[in-house]
Amino acid sequence: MEPDHVAGEGSPAATDLLRFAAVGSVDDGKSTLIGRLLHDTKQLTTDQIDALSAASRRRGSQGVDLSFVTDGLKAEREQGITIDVAYRYAATPRRKFVIADTPGHVQYTRNMATGASTADLVVVVVDVTAGLREQTRRHCCIAALLGVRHMVVAANKMDLAGWDRGAYDKVAGAMEELAARLGIETPVVIPVSALLGDNVAEHSASAPWYDGPSVLEALEHAPAGAWAVQGDGGARLPVQWVVRSDDGTRQYAGMVSGGVLRVGDDVVALPSGARSRVARIATFDGPLEEATPSLSVTVELEDDVDVGRGELIAPVGDAPEPTTEVLATLCWFSPEPVRAGKRYRVKHTTRVVPARVTAVEARLDVGTLALEAADELGDNDIGVTVLSLGSPIAADPYRVNRVTGSFVVIDEGTNATVAAGMVGPPVLAASPSTR
Repeated sequence: MEPDHVAGEGSPAATDLLRFAAVGSVDDGKSTLIGRLLHDTKQLTTDQIDALSAASRRRGSQGVDLSFVTDGLKAEREQGITIDVAYRYAATPRRKFVIADTPGHVQYTRNMATGASTADLVVVVVDVTAGLREQTRRHCCIAALLGVRHMVVAANKMDLAGWDRGAYDKVAGAMEELAARLGIETPVVIPVSALLGDNVAEHSASAPWYDGPSVLEALEHAPAGAWAVQGDGGARLPVQWVVRSDDGTRQYAGMVSGGVLRVGDDVVALPSGARSRVARIATFDGPLEEATPSLSVTVELEDDVDVGRGELIAPVGDAPEPTTEVLATLCWFSPEPVRAGKRYRVKHTTRVVPARVTAVEARLDVGTLALEAADELGDNDIGVTVLSLGSPIAADPYRVNRVTGSFVVIDEGTNATVAAGMVGPPVLAASPSTR
């Protein structure tokens, strides 16, 4: 079942930026894989390697424990697990990378969702000696719900399996079936030993039956930039900050998503409905005629309209309709279950509004990927709810725009984030709409 192509083959050879998240169950080797990738591509300094050696000795490890590269918290190093999302940056002659090493423990699922929310793809690490576990399925399901459509699978610990092709084929078959059911493109499945470095940055002779890419090659050829461009919607600029110049002119700062924003575009600010035309677009490096998705800019409008933080600037004729009722998919992260009637706050882009749950319609079975009737969602559940908002938001369906189609739910009493939300029902191949 070895792949006969590299993910995204045919993508531009020019250096660009790929955001990816490493996901999977605890102890399957995510942190070690990322540490090995950074080490073997010469991304670590001598001082960092010395610090890793000292931390490894304190833990009684022989040599350098590369899992510590991303485990920055003292508690993580002491427990030997990843708790928080660890972001690292790397570059090769072909492209640059933003890497999110996410925790595998079920109680830190919210952190995993954070890491995957802006990923172009996920690297799924599976211990071939243990097979595909429920938490790995949950991570893949959340990644698919978050709009990730590309996957690289590291069939890890092949050295412990004696480089048995049967063990690899079993994992490859399970992952290909899961990806098809989630609506994710057929993954590249790579037999690796993160501990020894086989097939991570360099090809290994340990698996002569495998002729596909290494992990690094698959990442260098994978499509990039998809997280800010989803579907065929127009440009969106959530106003994060209003910048006043000395002459009183106001510029609106934010990050563009969804489409290209151009000087001369007729735009509307939502939910207020104020209309104007784009007069200037600028970045720190100077003015632009157009701003592409994922670019942070300031925009000046021709008219002196009342636009503030929390408004959304979009092209007239291709703007979302402000609404006070949202059918949404929630990944619930609180031990306190969510039921109809409960009140929270919703943070959508730069806007925060009060919200009430009017209905819990269904829960997603992670094993079967079927929606089942439910009246509450518990810790780490994924389900469909209806929210009534105290004031309108300008939201797109998540399948159209991952930025304006997402939000977080905040507990009013504790200020804790209790859920990640996506506008619309689950976008999964095996999960039809509940409406």
